[in-house]
Amino acid sequence: MNSGFLAQIRCVVFDVGETLVDETPMWTALAQRLGLTPFTLCGVVGALIATGKDHNDLWDVIGVDRPAAGVDATQIDLYPDALECVAAARRAGLAVGVAGNQPAGIEQVLSATGLEADFVASSAAWGVAKPDPAFFVRLISETSVPAESILYVGDRLDNDVLPARAAGMRTVFVRRGPWGYLHALKDEASLADLRVDSLQELSTLLGADRT
Repeated sequence: MNSGFLAQIRCVVFDVGETLVDETPMWTALAQRLGLTPFTLCGVVGALIATGKDHNDLWDVIGVDRPAAGVDATQIDLYPDALECVAAARRAGLAVGVAGNQPAGIEQVLSATGLEADFVASSAAWGVAKPDPAFFVRLISETSVPAESILYVGDRLDNDVLPARAAGMRTVFVRRGPWGYLHALKDEASLADLRVDSLQELSTLLGADRT
């Protein structure tokens, strides 16, 4: 794995769901609201991902209306390595951003977890969602650094690695969460500049390339 390019990175931007945030509590609570077991709900989501369908097709499969969007602070659970990775980026002298497909209110919720970023943005706030190229144009503008100096970190190829790469950024593919494990099987996973199994691995790389 060639990580020498990290010396040219000036800003690291993280995706939210299954990158920084473990969405298990959210999906478990949703299953309970729908009268399903978490196993059933997550099994359907996994099957949709594996067959290349949008996970939002879930509602049609189950036969219910899509729940109203909203962020429940009690359901936000950062992965254990999330805060340390953000801190490692800061120790390396890098700017840090967070930008993902999230509803309004995620900015305040993430701030309450102790996550310190130069900016936190959501698709709801920007009015555009990944993988729309306009999302990444807005992201580059927000960082105020050239695209090639931005490292975008995410767990999906379709929403994170491929569109960020197309916008000229460097990318990290994190193999965790349902998208991460399933997308790791795709040939396109090799297009990511770095492939890691955790943010702890990325923390180590960021530290090593700045010493």
